[in-house]
Amino acid sequence: MASRSTQILEAAARVIARRGVRGLRVEELAAEANVSTALIYYHFEDRSGILRHTLEFISDRAGRYTTRRDPDAEPLSPREELEQTLLLELQDTTEVRENSSAWGELRASAVFDDNLREELARATLVWVQEVAGLLGRVCPTAPAAALAASAERLTALLEGLSMRWLSGTLRVSRARTLMSEAIDSEADQLRN
Repeated sequence: MASRSTQILEAAARVIARRGVRGLRVEELAAEANVSTALIYYHFEDRSGILRHTLEFISDRAGRYTTRRDPDAEPLSPREELEQTLLLELQDTTEVRENSSAWGELRASAVFDDNLREELARATLVWVQEVAGLLGRVCPTAPAAALAASAERLTALLEGLSMRWLSGTLRVSRARTLMSEAIDSEADQLRN
């Protein structure tokens, strides 16, 4: 069974995905999590704390579902691991849809919230560095700056594809195809 704070963060991700950051009300969150508002304030202090911890929660959750591997499966090549990690952000599951929607809502709200902007910048930097590390395994002779730039392009494209998919303007299969093609293009560019 999930801890109370995890239960609250799961509920916060659901509420933010459905109603956006501006639509997040502590009373509604408490009802969604089936806890008291006092317990929410006990764990997270204030609304900013809820948002900050929810951002961390969805980043961690994405890390779990994009790196989950069957321990008995054949090891992936570096290229396959990179592709799988990125494409698992484009799977039609409740968890991924909710995570991607909440991430997009938090990103949009960061335009107006300096504290959230800083937290989001840190989370994005970690993600870009992880993708750059995977790219470095695909193209080990590429310079670090080129790997970082390529990772930045791929993660930005993934966010855009995700928003189009979630809004119904792009099928998930097409988004996955475009992402795979972009990975090939970036890898080719890094090798040359």
